[in-house]
Amino acid sequence: MMMILGLIFLIPVVFLIDFWSILIMFFFMSFIMAIKLSFNSGILSLSYFMGLDLLSYTLILLSFWVCSLMILASENLFKENYYWKLFLCMIIFLMLSLYLTFSSLNLFVFYLFFEMSLIPTLFLIIGWGNQPERISAGVYLLFYTLLVSLPMMGALAWLYKNSFSMDFYFFNTSNSLFLYLCMNMVFFVKIPMYFIHLWLPKAHVEAPISGSMILAGVMLKLGGYGLLRVMKIFMEIGLQINFIIVTISLIGGMIISMVCARQSDMKMLIAYSSVSHMGLALSGIMTMNLWGFWGALVLMLGHGLCSSGLFCLSNFLYERSHSRSIYLNKGLMNIMPGLSLWWFLLCSSNMAAPPSLNLMGEILLINSLSVYSKLTMFCLFFMVFYSAVYSLFLYSYTQHGKFYSGLYTFSQISVREYSIVFLHWVPLNILFLKSELISLWI
Repeated sequence: MMMILGLIFLIPVVFLIDFWSILIMFFFMSFIMAIKLSFNSGILSLSYFMGLDLLSYTLILLSFWVCSLMILASENLFKENYYWKLFLCMIIFLMLSLYLTFSSLNLFVFYLFFEMSLIPTLFLIIGWGNQPERISAGVYLLFYTLLVSLPMMGALAWLYKNSFSMDFYFFNTSNSLFLYLCMNMVFFVKIPMYFIHLWLPKAHVEAPISGSMILAGVMLKLGGYGLLRVMKIFMEIGLQINFIIVTISLIGGMIISMVCARQSDMKMLIAYSSVSHMGLALSGIMTMNLWGFWGALVLMLGHGLCSSGLFCLSNFLYERSHSRSIYLNKGLMNIMPGLSLWWFLLCSSNMAAPPSLNLMGEILLINSLSVYSKLTMFCLFFMVFYSAVYSLFLYSYTQHGKFYSGLYTFSQISVREYSIVFLHWVPLNILFLKSELISLWI
């Protein structure tokens, strides 16, 4: 509750103090959140309809961290005096809605704030995006989510009629295919599942750096979190039809991986790789075994930090060359050798090299899926191989070769930019040491 009051207090404060003070406050709140950790497998900070178990806790900590780094990455708005106070208000509203979504013990409150988090994201894309296509990207984002969230509203009413409660603990299992689809389609769109993923690359490419970071870092995790919470209602029907979702996700992941390998737009490549990784996490959740649930959470946390960091790196180049094309941003090792190390580290984490969280998540998920069905092993081999292919393609094409002669002037990377990438990479590669964080919540 203290965090919510702190965030509400920040809203009027934005108009009184400067950009950097708000950033410091956000980091301070992230550290307070980190200190609140307890390895009790029960629920902490319990109140009337809110509480944190380790699943909620890790995702809220990720949200605070990514929001702090979003502010740090958006210094240009402050320099150009481009409505930065309104921008900070949007981030605070977004953080507030994410905190309430992840900490809610009541399904209706979860649904309410799940939908509310869409509004600040939409404003970020439409308000601070670069190209005119940002309007259509915002419409895609809005309508994909809203179209499938209405059936969920009906599903909530039906659940309340049957269980006489909206709290996560009191739901009975259901054998209804219709309820399964009404309830879960909104999560499939949000995660996003192959076939209903088209809003994601569009939204990523048109969003400003902060919008891309929050979309990749936290918004996709809302879908996974929702599925992890409600899947216990569908124990019976899930065993019968989840194989369809697993098949679509894995074959879709293979196709998307091949699409990544021929992208010429850096942001588009990173956005499509998100679909591939989250497809793996979704199929892990759908196996409904312990390793799948653990692996999905680890991969969601790892992907949140890794993808967000890669978007930052591509934005550093975009701010200098004003192009997202891989073929124009070539030979950067000659101009910015210091940044090449960070490109290498984050690209290697993206292809699940040790000791990153991505590797730990993929090991858990590969175990889970190969136990679920031996047939998944072909798809898994393909996805793991191709994730290395497109990560190395992104790294080698941007760093090696002869740099484009049209880039007459190129400002060097600042300490602020190095620190952004450092603060993405360190938790991504150190957190595997606290792996009990992801197992005690079940």
